[in-house]
Amino acid sequence: MNKVLKELFNTGLYLLCVLCLTYLTITFVGQRTEVDGESMETTLSDGDNLIVDKLTYRFTDPKRFDIIVFPFQYQENTYYIKRIIGLPGETVQIDDQGNIYIDGEVLEESYGREVIRPDTVGVARDPVVLGEDEYFVMGDNRNNSSDSRTEIVGNIHRDDIIGRAWVRIWPFDRFGILKHQ
Repeated sequence: MNKVLKELFNTGLYLLCVLCLTYLTITFVGQRTEVDGESMETTLSDGDNLIVDKLTYRFTDPKRFDIIVFPFQYQENTYYIKRIIGLPGETVQIDDQGNIYIDGEVLEESYGREVIRPDTVGVARDPVVLGEDEYFVMGDNRNNSSDSRTEIVGNIHRDDIIGRAWVRIWPFDRFGILKHQ
C-alpha cells in the first residue's frame, strides 16, 4: 500500500511539473495560432498554423517588416497578424499611386501582394505620426486588409504586441521559419 501511495505521489508531482512547464511556455515563450483570413496572402494563408515567439520582444524591440500578433481591441479572443511598416517616432504616409513613405522617403519593400489602390489608403492619405511606443502595421494583401490604415485598428502600441510570428508548422508542405529582415 505504501508503495502505491508513493507511486501516485510521484506521478502527481510529475504531472504538476509538466502542467507548470506548459503554462510557463505558453505564457512567456511561445504559443500556437491559426491564420484566419487572407490579409497576409501570399506570405501566410488562411488556415496556416504558426508558432508565435513571445520571448524575443522581452529583450529587443520589434523591427520593420516583422510579422506580429496583437489582439483586436473590439472583439475578445480575436488576434490580428500583420507586418510592421512604421516604427516609433516615424511619420507614415501613402500616396494615391500606392507608394509608402517613411519620414518623406519611399519605403523599399516587396512584401505587398499588389499596388495599394487609392480607395484603400485610409487614414495614411495624410501623414500619420507615430508615438514613442506605436507601430504602423499592414497586411501583405494590401487591398484586402484591415490594418493601421483603418480607424478600427489604428496604430499598435508596444504593450499590445503579443509576439512575432516565427515558424509555420502547418500545412507541412509550407513548414518553415518565416522571413524577417
